[in-house]
Amino acid sequence: MFLILTLGVISFLLALALTPLVRDHIGHLGFMDKPDGVRKTHSSPIPRVGGIAIALAYVLTFALAWILPFTYRYILHGAFGSILKLALVASVVFLTGVLDDVFAFKASHKLIGITVAAVLAYHEGIQVNINSFGFAAHWPGLSFIVTVGWLIGCTNAFNLIDGMDGLAAGVGLFATLTMLLAALWQGNLPLALATMPLAGCLIGFLFYNFNPASVFLGDSGSLLIGFLLGCYGALWSEKSVTLVAMTVPILAVSIPLADVALSIMRRFLRDRPVFQADRGHIHHKLVARGYSHRGAVLTIYGLSALAAIASLLVSALHNQFSGLIVILFCVGAWIGVRFLGYGEFNLAGEMFFKGKFRRIVDAETRLLDLENELIKAATVYDTWAAILKGSKEFGFHGVRMSAAGLIFEDSKPGNGPVWQLRIPLPDSQYVNFYRDFSSDLNPVILGAFVRAIEQGLKNLSYRREPEAVPERASLAYGGEAPHISAASAS
Repeated sequence: MFLILTLGVISFLLALALTPLVRDHIGHLGFMDKPDGVRKTHSSPIPRVGGIAIALAYVLTFALAWILPFTYRYILHGAFGSILKLALVASVVFLTGVLDDVFAFKASHKLIGITVAAVLAYHEGIQVNINSFGFAAHWPGLSFIVTVGWLIGCTNAFNLIDGMDGLAAGVGLFATLTMLLAALWQGNLPLALATMPLAGCLIGFLFYNFNPASVFLGDSGSLLIGFLLGCYGALWSEKSVTLVAMTVPILAVSIPLADVALSIMRRFLRDRPVFQADRGHIHHKLVARGYSHRGAVLTIYGLSALAAIASLLVSALHNQFSGLIVILFCVGAWIGVRFLGYGEFNLAGEMFFKGKFRRIVDAETRLLDLENELIKAATVYDTWAAILKGSKEFGFHGVRMSAAGLIFEDSKPGNGPVWQLRIPLPDSQYVNFYRDFSSDLNPVILGAFVRAIEQGLKNLSYRREPEAVPERASLAYGGEAPHISAASAS
């Protein structure tokens, strides 16, 4: 225990001393983070070299402990092999972050470096324990997939959450302390020796990184912290003997993992690139709800503390009430997501649970049937029959078609102003659809309706000359347009 405390004190003092030195002497060498007024709102350029200071302090801690004439050095010597393997694979992630801080890599390039480090970690024996799964023995490669996925997820999670002063370092500190306490409880000496120096480094670094920060972590720091915590979680899982107990490392880093999961789901629902930056992270949402930057960070600290307590309780109770704790934590997370007001999830919930999704699938299927009927139509009269049927099925109160020198029209009186959907065809032919302003039609369905009509009519020989090119569908007002007025200011 004395050795572990010594490592914490040494790492804290080294981080406290090295951070300003690295900031002032290395920061200007291509590591300055310049404000852009959009996502980077700090008032002046700030060095992003915190990762370099933390890495130096972490390595020097073990170097000093190795040479100090303490009688407990044999303990450190015994665990040195495991610590050295961890440091070597973590150096790949660290160098990836340093290069990214200088050259601004694409997200895919960073992912390559992280994946290489994760694969190396697995081959060096840092593996997630999946023995609790009964089918694991039948899938020899499952452990590899789970371990690499876990390490990549943790690393990217801390990289994404690093959006405010002191946020990633503080959340990383809570997760590190959680794993340190669990290691001491379980008697996992290698894990305790690895986590204590990181905790000391993060405490020392936060003196300069908390709002207002004079130095940023940079990708070298956020990637390194996330990767180390992922490795610590894998080492922690080695002591797990039940399926529920395997959730404790996930709970320890649940806040950044939840943030990255929400980011992926949000971007998927909005059909945006997964790696595209936005302002929809948890800390951004808290600020949007009126929290100050410090208030948002401290709130997330509090959530991290709750996650740490839940993780330690699950670890200590084993199977007694641990499942209930996990369920309660998940319920709390759901309430938190609702509180943050993610519109994407509210809409997705309405889509699935209020029938919108089924209605859209039904409409898309009916449109596909309409398109096929138009394609199979042998005469202009067959085409008109399909057009007329489709217009009524989708709620248009009138339709007019000019084709093959003939005019087809069917309409009934509307209830007030109407709008017109005009789909031009070759040779000055067209199809017009009319609809009341008061009627409801999903824009997605409207767009799909236009595409179905265009696709269904494009190959009819009696409508098209070989060189003809159909125009795009257009919207125009028909009938009596609504009167819109604006009051002038006096």
